[in-house]
Amino acid sequence: MSQIVNENPLQSDDASTDLQPSPAVAAVAAMADRARLASRVLARADRNWKDRALLAIATALDEKRAYVIAENAKDIESGRANGTSQAMLDRLRLTNERVDGLISALEELAGLPDPVGTVLRGQTLPNGLRLRQVHVPMGVIGAIYEARPNVTVDIAGLALKSGNAVLLRGGSAAAESNKALLGLIRDALESVGLPADSVTSVDAYGREGADAMMGARGKIDVLIPRGGRELIQRVLTTASVPVIETGEGNVHIYLDESADAQMAVPILLNAKTQRPSVCNTVETLLINAKAAAAPQVLAALAKAGVTLHADERAVALAGEIPTVAATAADWDTEYMDLDLSVAIVDDLDGAISHIRAHSTGHTEAILTNNLAHAERFIAEVDSAAVIVNASTRFTDGGQLGLGAEVGISTQKMHARGPMGLRELTTTKWIVQGDGHVRS
Repeated sequence: MSQIVNENPLQSDDASTDLQPSPAVAAVAAMADRARLASRVLARADRNWKDRALLAIATALDEKRAYVIAENAKDIESGRANGTSQAMLDRLRLTNERVDGLISALEELAGLPDPVGTVLRGQTLPNGLRLRQVHVPMGVIGAIYEARPNVTVDIAGLALKSGNAVLLRGGSAAAESNKALLGLIRDALESVGLPADSVTSVDAYGREGADAMMGARGKIDVLIPRGGRELIQRVLTTASVPVIETGEGNVHIYLDESADAQMAVPILLNAKTQRPSVCNTVETLLINAKAAAAPQVLAALAKAGVTLHADERAVALAGEIPTVAATAADWDTEYMDLDLSVAIVDDLDGAISHIRAHSTGHTEAILTNNLAHAERFIAEVDSAAVIVNASTRFTDGGQLGLGAEVGISTQKMHARGPMGLRELTTTKWIVQGDGHVRS
């Protein structure tokens, strides 16, 4: 792993040794310095200027969609040749429909209020000092993600609107897609007079570039990993740059005794089958032992091609419905495919206990017609998103009106859940006086 060299390296007994940073470390440091200069321009850019940049990117994406999709097809072909799973290929794929979604997200971002400069709180003290705490950009954001070219556009758009420059590491699986997207984004920025270095990629330096980002404390203000467990854990354990954790999605739905099949079946099918490769897809179904809707729910899931990894009680309940025996590992598995763990619980307490034992803190849902059960679930389940009688697929920045998202934060710091514009800002205290001195 590449490391930033200490200014006072250890010396041998015989002579001092001048250790030089690797080419990747030096290059990333230079990129971060240029991004810092760009961030100062963005910090003073008004909403109109930033919105023109977002719309310019949207226009370029629309005009060059055929080129972008063609470059993406090269990544898909490489992925297939390398044995990439269908779930990862789905994450990697750009279609006309998905490009339309990216354009819509950029346009929605342009229509949202600018978070920069909004006042969180303020007052005038008895001594006459005037105080305001306002939202300001973080400065330079680093993002490390894998096989998700749509994230390149989402993060660039959110960073720009919130006044931040961003360094991207999008991974080799999406190399051609990200190269095409980065080129049109940088051209669009220059077309409206903003620095192209507001959005930069370290992909040319591969894994060494990612390592250099993790070690660039003081040059990158915050690092956001987005991807599978291995990627996220590596960033968390390696980085010296402050990290906002975006967790894996071991998502649960509890089918309460009172839930009816008319509501439960379409919700479960949507939560599991609409796009199984994403982090807000349900991975474990907990069924109340007395839930009358259970047989219809299991039959519908099996008919839709879902493999049910069932515990002993769920196997018995399923009867002729195909299942496979669940193992202990299933309860902690994020399948990202048409697989679903199924367990029978005796009551709401059993469901909450299971969730506490196995949740990654992303999203949990309850399907119920019992208001008291819904309120208990909301109060006692400690995840970034808790949903009542709706699909877990709604844990998404675009679906929740944020325009887009950098990721779903599962930590408990300033950002939790879908991270939109406000989550990419910090605050500054502004103190105004008239010759005040402290006594």
